[in-house]
Amino acid sequence: MSTTRPARTGQWNTRPLFSHPARPGGTTIAAARSALYAWGGDSGYSTEGDVLVNKTADGVDLNAIWQQTANAMSLYNRERSALAALISYPTTNVGDAIPQTLTADNFEVASEFGEPVGLRSAPDALVIGYDFQDYDLASRMTWKFLRSGTAEQVASSINSAMEADNRLVTGTLLRRLFDPTEGTNEHMHRVFGLWNGTDGMTPPPHAGLDFPSTTSHYLASGNAAVDPGDLLDAIDQVRSKGFGINVGTRLIVLCHPAEAEEISTFRAGQEHSGITSKFDFIPSASAPAYLTAENVVGQIAPGEFGGLEVLGSYGPAWVIPSYFVPQGYFAVVATGGPNSSLNPVAFRQHVNPAYSGLRLIPGRDQRYPLQDSFFQRSFGCGVRYRSAACVVQVTTGSVYTAPTWAWS
Repeated sequence: MSTTRPARTGQWNTRPLFSHPARPGGTTIAAARSALYAWGGDSGYSTEGDVLVNKTADGVDLNAIWQQTANAMSLYNRERSALAALISYPTTNVGDAIPQTLTADNFEVASEFGEPVGLRSAPDALVIGYDFQDYDLASRMTWKFLRSGTAEQVASSINSAMEADNRLVTGTLLRRLFDPTEGTNEHMHRVFGLWNGTDGMTPPPHAGLDFPSTTSHYLASGNAAVDPGDLLDAIDQVRSKGFGINVGTRLIVLCHPAEAEEISTFRAGQEHSGITSKFDFIPSASAPAYLTAENVVGQIAPGEFGGLEVLGSYGPAWVIPSYFVPQGYFAVVATGGPNSSLNPVAFRQHVNPAYSGLRLIPGRDQRYPLQDSFFQRSFGCGVRYRSAACVVQVTTGSVYTAPTWAWS
């Protein structure tokens, strides 16, 4: 049976609205239904997905926020975490052959007819690898959130992602430095930590000193509190192998503020945890004003180094406190400064620059890319110079145990 509708004249219109498919010239029910759905309706209703959201609740254009975020991301990737940059060197290599001593070439007495000796690569270079992994984090900013939220709330979500990325990168680099466990990358290159005395490898000799195969740069203090002996042992492990003594490099002590406070009490000639201190802790240039009956001889440490606060100095090392370092541990590191090739850890990024740094990936609706967008980071790491740092666990035990990183 066909359905008819009244004409404007008041008479019945005999043209069917939905006629039988077999009737010549008629419109099928299926065709009418297809025409209805083509307009985005579902039995006459528009879905929430058809609504276009182009502004936040306080009237800020979403595409303007996207552009600001892209600019901020570019700046963020140029100014990497100060702590990460101070211990690492950026590279796109999957591995390198790197001599484990900072030896220098020497001139020789010239002869009239002879050829001078040529510069050459060190024969004892160690082949080391860097691992690599992809990470991502969804923003989960739906159109409803973008419609109801303010620009400040949107920016807060983006800032949270940047903070999470900072923890990821810095935590991964520190974890590599503090953990002796060896790994491999996708090309089966060995990914090392510092010297650990258990992998059958021996540090190369330096300045007439030979080192046993049991040499480890992961030490257990044997005391419940950090003492001057622990600090000097770690400094000596690094300096005796030629690191931290050259022009352009600097020894730093990375530690939790709790350990930094204990170190700040060290005074030459006084006992601390049963060990007599060899040096005085000297506050840095940024320290609050204080009175003392003693005179400071020599140059005091600057208030900051590589964008990080310097609490003071102990002997040849500058003490840098950081909550990124787990409590109960500290590391003496020879650094050449932010992103220096002399830094102990490699920070590997993808060879394609488009995949470097923290990336903000647009959502499915290209008109409004903030909607359902997510963040992505690809990187890896590995120790380049196994002698350039020494880590100490402050423990009553005699065996080093790598820290857990509950905050990352």
